[in-house]
Amino acid sequence: MRIATFNVNSITARLPRLLAWLESSGTDVLCIQEAKCTAEQFPVDALAELGYESAVNADGRWNGVAVVSRVGLEDVVKGLPGGPEYGGVQEPRALSATCGPVRVWSVYVPNGREVAHEHYTYKLAWLEALRAAVAQDAESGRPFAVLGDYNIAPTDDDVWDPSFFEGMTHVTEPERAALAGLREAGLADVVPRPLKYDHPFTYWDYRQLCFPKNRGMRIDLVYGNEPFTAAVKDSYVDREERKGKGASDHAPVVVDLDL
Repeated sequence: MRIATFNVNSITARLPRLLAWLESSGTDVLCIQEAKCTAEQFPVDALAELGYESAVNADGRWNGVAVVSRVGLEDVVKGLPGGPEYGGVQEPRALSATCGPVRVWSVYVPNGREVAHEHYTYKLAWLEALRAAVAQDAESGRPFAVLGDYNIAPTDDDVWDPSFFEGMTHVTEPERAALAGLREAGLADVVPRPLKYDHPFTYWDYRQLCFPKNRGMRIDLVYGNEPFTAAVKDSYVDREERKGKGASDHAPVVVDLDL
């Protein structure tokens, strides 16, 4: 079974590439972030033509998440139970579903913007709500994982130059402590194998030739419980999908399971 997570940075802009990637990659379940569309605009029909069911939590702004599956899609929960609001609304940043033998969450963790910004406080509160919400699934006997754009680099090895990010979000101790909270809840980081690159980054800014220079970050993560991680046979970042015209600024993270 092949499961992936992909921040598409607008599914409307990326749709032709995404459909081609799904066909070529053989992905069974895909967790999508930053859909940037309404639920009504999500390409349910185009995905159905490839054999995928869709579950969507989106409101048309810069966020929005989804799970698409060709192995079943049941027990869908939209939103983060107990999650905080920002600007008076609970943003569509989480969706969970059961896909065949596996339960997954697709999450788009708030960016945080700047350490002194209220969005950073919101980010930490959101992560605490996530830890509480996934605890029951994490302790279940079935394979379970939280996949998505966490907007956190777990260690200094997960950014191209730690000194460049000093004092910025994505690398602070409170953010990393929140990831440790997920580990304490029974989840483990499924680290992609780096292939020919020293670090398996998943995000590269569009500016300043960051991708050709491999000035990236590993912020798209897969956190699985013990039954999930025990079934992992391979994992990798599909850097090829980050190349060329019209690419997202993120690359898909792919995990193969032997169930």
